[in-house]
Amino acid sequence: MNYKNQLSPAQQEELLHTLQTRFEKNMARHKGIEWSSVQARLEANPEKLWSLSEMERTGGEPDVVGYDAGTDKYTFYDCAAESPKGRRSLCYDHQALEERKEHKPENSAVEMATDMGIQLLTEAQYRELQQLGKFDLKTSSWVQTPSEIRKLGGALFCDRRYDTVFLYHNGAQSYYAARAFRGALKV
Repeated sequence: MNYKNQLSPAQQEELLHTLQTRFEKNMARHKGIEWSSVQARLEANPEKLWSLSEMERTGGEPDVVGYDAGTDKYTFYDCAAESPKGRRSLCYDHQALEERKEHKPENSAVEMATDMGIQLLTEAQYRELQQLGKFDLKTSSWVQTPSEIRKLGGALFCDRRYDTVFLYHNGAQSYYAARAFRGALKV
């Protein structure tokens, strides 16, 4: 593990407190899941704690949204009401960033997610998230794009308008102040 991607004991304690508080305030997102089990798993996986701290630092407000008994893993999604502020104005991926001739953004969604140790939500995961609340009413979020679409220069994003979840396309090089990405992490 990369030692720069570790939290100090005090940082771990603070993050666990933040996550537990959010968990307890939003019990409908994770029915039947006990915080003590989640905490034990997190404490045993410090690299995942670091990734969650990055999700938190960039405004994602990560929370537990499920447990898969088959893989014995808990799933966290970014649950901020709007797309995470610390991840906005990003094009889709590194190739799009390199192809952009002028006014390049600082980074790309896929590259930033990889650096954080998380994955962009898929369209299906984004729709699952929307079953837990109303997200991205004023913003939008890049989602994983099928390679066939990406090869043609496009990328996909979603938002919620008119009480409906929409899937759209854009050039992968595009970026907007109101578009970021939401991440998923399995622990």
